[in-house]
Amino acid sequence: MLALYAGAGVGVLAEPYGSQDAHGRILQSLGRDKSRALYEWNYSKQLLRIQTAGTDATWEQTHDDIFTDEFLLARPLLRAIRRADPTVLLIDETDKADIEIEGLLLEVLSDFQITIPELGTVRAARRPFVVLTSNATRELSEALKRRCLYLHLDYPTRERERDIVLAQVPGIEATLVDRLVEVVATLRTLELKKVPSIAETVDWAHTLLALGTSTMDESAIRNTLGAVLKHQSDQLRAVKELGLPGAGR
Repeated sequence: MLALYAGAGVGVLAEPYGSQDAHGRILQSLGRDKSRALYEWNYSKQLLRIQTAGTDATWEQTHDDIFTDEFLLARPLLRAIRRADPTVLLIDETDKADIEIEGLLLEVLSDFQITIPELGTVRAARRPFVVLTSNATRELSEALKRRCLYLHLDYPTRERERDIVLAQVPGIEATLVDRLVEVVATLRTLELKKVPSIAETVDWAHTLLALGTSTMDESAIRNTLGAVLKHQSDQLRAVKELGLPGAGR
């Protein structure tokens, strides 16, 4: 389990795995509720089958006919369990999923199996590599955390963030990035509703490059602050604390 801030770039890190489905590796992101995470029955197709079956079939016959794999819509969790190829299952922002999702994960992470009442227990053909992330918007159960290896990811060092921005924003000047990373680091020391993440640092760099900004002076920071701070109160605080133009207005 990765405990980290929003915008840390876990999805970007996982993209290489997700793009290699043909080579036997996939990336799947979990939904927010049970039906999107596990499975659904194709009710429309089941209804059509019932209507075409005629009136001679008993309910037992009809039941056995419509509750089969043919009518099952597998969602990410079930697909990952069923795959025989090496699989990467990314369960992003676990803390924002419904509570019942945790119950499903307990079964999956304990025994790597899923129980479907109409079909029975589906056991993993090959155990997937599971990555859970959490932004700590709510506390996850101890039972779930006990089944995970825990890793906390903090904001990167200035040097590391500089390298990330230079890699993600081709054509931007290194000196401009140095100043950008310095300003972002200062913003992170302020009491803000939403502290800038790496993703927002990269967005700010793209904005500066698109505007043809060569130096990040007070005016440039003030005019592009909306690229990194999305709350008016955060912008006002940053303007005041950084002594930017318009601080006294």
